[in-house]
This record gives sequence, C-alpha cells and structure tokens, in this order.
Amino acid sequence: MQAPAWPTETKRHTLAELFAADPERVGHFAFEAAGLYLDFSKTHLDRDLAARFLDFAAGRGLGAARDQLFAGAAINSSEGRAAEHSAERGEGAPESVARARGFHARMRALIDAIEAGALGPVRHVLHIGIGGSALGPDLLVDALGRHDSQYDVAVVSNVDGAALEAAFSRFDPGATLVVVASKTFTTTETMLNAASALAWLAEAGVEDPYGRVVALTAAPDKAVAWGVDETRVLPFSESVGGRYSLWSSIGFPAALALGWEAFERLLEGAASMDRHFRLAPPERNAPLLAAIADQYYAQLRGCETRAVFAYDERLRLLPSYLQQLEMESNGKRVTPQGVELSWPSAAITWGGVGTDAQHAVFQLLHQGTRLVPVEFVAVAEPGHALDPAHHRALLTNCFAQGAALMAGQASDDPQRAYPGDRPSVTILIDDLTPEALGALIAFYEHRTFANAVMLGINPFDQFGVELGKAIARRIEADGPTGFDPSTQALLSRAFD
Repeated sequence: MQAPAWPTETKRHTLAELFAADPERVGHFAFEAAGLYLDFSKTHLDRDLAARFLDFAAGRGLGAARDQLFAGAAINSSEGRAAEHSAERGEGAPESVARARGFHARMRALIDAIEAGALGPVRHVLHIGIGGSALGPDLLVDALGRHDSQYDVAVVSNVDGAALEAAFSRFDPGATLVVVASKTFTTTETMLNAASALAWLAEAGVEDPYGRVVALTAAPDKAVAWGVDETRVLPFSESVGGRYSLWSSIGFPAALALGWEAFERLLEGAASMDRHFRLAPPERNAPLLAAIADQYYAQLRGCETRAVFAYDERLRLLPSYLQQLEMESNGKRVTPQGVELSWPSAAITWGGVGTDAQHAVFQLLHQGTRLVPVEFVAVAEPGHALDPAHHRALLTNCFAQGAALMAGQASDDPQRAYPGDRPSVTILIDDLTPEALGALIAFYEHRTFANAVMLGINPFDQFGVELGKAIARRIEADGPTGFDPSTQALLSRAFD
C-alpha cells in the first residue's frame, strides 16, 4: 500500500492570528502528561492541521508500530532484534520485564555489597564509557546528585588522555571504583581508557586493580575474558540499545551514587510516560504531538535545526544527551528497505543553558534569517537554597524569551525590529525529582520513535557511526597510505 502524502497547509497563519482565532488555544495545546506540563500553543499547529498530521501518523502505522515496540517484536529490522528499553522500567513483554528485573536485582546486590565494604573503601567512582554508555549516566548524576550523592562520580568518554588525567587528579586510587561500560566490551575508546585506568591503579600501588573494576555490558563473557570477576559483571539485554540504556545496568553509577530508591523512582517516572504514550488519546499524547510539530517545521517550513534550552543548571547536559538520542536515531537517509528518502529526516538538535544562551545565540533566534523551533525546559522549584530572586529571574527570563519570540517588536529602525512569529514549546516541571527526570527522558525517547515512524526509518540502528572508526583502525594497522592527499598530509604532519 502506498504511504500517505505529507499534510499541507490550506492557509498559513501567524501565531498571533491563531491565538486571536481561538480564545481556548492554551487549553487545547497545553496539558499535563506523566507529571510534566507541556505547552505546544506557541507552535503554528491549529486543531485542523494537528488532526491531519495525526491522521498521517496513523496512516504510517504508528499504532501498530507502538504495539510492536512494547510487545518486544523485532522492530529493529536491520539488526533483527527488539528495542526493549521500556521493559527495563516494567513496560514490555512479560519475559523481557522479568529478565530486566533479574538484572536489576543483580545490580542492587552488588551495590549493597559495595556499601557494606566488600570491595574495600569506595569514595570515588570513575565511570568509563562513550555515547549512550556515558551520556545517560552523566546526565542522571549531574541532574540528581548535586546535593545527595554518596560518592564522587566522574564520567569519562573522550579518548583524549587529558579527560582521564582530570579525573585521576581528583581521585584517591585506593578508594576508587572503576566502572567500564560497553555494550560489546570491544569499543576502542572505552577499552583504551579502561586499560589506562588500570595502569593508574597499579602505579599507585593498588594490589589488585582488576578487583576494583565493575563491568556493565551485554557481552559478559568478554568482560570476564578481559579480567573482570564474574561477580562484578552486570549484564543487560542485547535488545537494549546504547542511547536507550540508562535504565539498565548502564545506570549503575547513578543507582550507586543516588541510592537504589532514587533509581527505582526514575524507572517509575519513565514507566508513567510509557503508559501515557500507549494510552493517551492522540490529540493529548505528548510525545506524538511533539513529533507532529517536529514534522510540521521540517517538512512544511523547511527548518533544519531544533534548539533546546534548559533553564535549569541541573539539566545542563540535556541538550548533549538529546543530540545523540535524536540524531543517531533518526539521522538516516534510507528506509529499512533501502529506499532513499525524498524528505528531510532528523533535524539538527542543538542548544544550551539559560540564561547563558541568551547572551550567545538568541540574537540569531530573534533576528536571524533562519526559522528555528525552540524548546524551553524549566523547573518551578529551584535546585538551591540561595535567595529566591535567582530562580525568579531564571524563570522570568525563560518565559519572556518565549513571549518575545512570538510577539516580536516593530521599530522604525530595521536593526532594532524583531519580526516575531517564531515558535517555541515550553516544558515546565514542578520539581526535578527522579520521577520527573525519568518521565522527561522517556518523553524524548517516544517522541524520537514517533518521528521515526512518520519518516519511515529505523531509529534503532546506527551504522553511520562505524565508517570513520573503521578507517581509524585501518590507519593504525596499515599506516597513512592509500588515502586522499589531504588526509595523508595531515597524518604525516601530526605523526612524523
């Protein structure tokens, strides 16, 4: 059956016109989902256009695809496996949920042993991974562990030795637990960093460096072969992708640093968003509505980027996390059948932290020639005990930016004129609890999935990351011959 055509606009309205035409617009396009308040009213969707995009998503098979996702079907068709991150939080095929609970119980038992002193003194945790094996744990610990963390955690992903040295300088090797996170336990950057961490422990006189290592992997046999005792290997399912893996054993440093109760609350918050995505009516389904706004701006307005600004220092790592989630998932150019797309795939995700970003990039957002959909993420309760004026100024600036992007301002001086009619979405969280953060991350996961279904692509593989790594291995093995003149010259200049 032929895929449905993208919806089109019968007439384009400004945001001001949309609000004027519908006095109840905020009520129609802003609502609570899994404890988050999401306001889509400053997008150019009206109820008719939203309904046509929802019909388009249904015609692309979103309902069936969502059912397959939660049933544990092999929805990752290119690799012939399921995508079962939701099973880690209790929403999925019963056998997958049971397996995830077993792995979680194993993780909790190791945490209990560490807290009881079975691994000796532990004050510092050096978590080594890359991609989803680092971005997820780093976000969790940074967002939730600023005041209550029981351990000093450093997450190192860059193969640049300066990143490791920075962690070494802070930590006492005799009280450091090294956590090696790699789905395959073959990731080049991770394994090189892990070897250097072991050398650091040995040089500092730690008697059994391997005895200070915990491995997080879907390939436990390889971790054991590398030298980690089986009792300190925490497996997770092969059907949990790296950028979706923080709910699994990859979340170990967060569960250790924040406490097991906080980790369970994180999982429950995500599960509440799972249930919302499965059960909410389409017109009040937050991930789906966000995805149709994404597709409206990409397909009908030609927007190539989407900006995310966290108006809370605790969420400063959120834009980086979303870059991998969205661009690695949906940065594809062909369908699973190998047919080239004739429409844009994922937008380029970028962003920063308010109010810093206001003094850096908002000039372009307000007066530049490119239309950039903006997303604001804010928290009503502050994450500090300083003068409430700090948080009031932060939130005031956040809401003012959305208002200014929409309204603009006329001026006789063109350089001082703001065109306005620039879209934004605001996500307001009452308090940055583990439940709220879990729901927020799951919201973005399901939004990414809904976008992929509409685009007709597989969001669960990532073959595009392999080519450069393969060429790097070729250079290591064969030297700088056989490459283009520019690459050969660079290699000679750097290494000769």
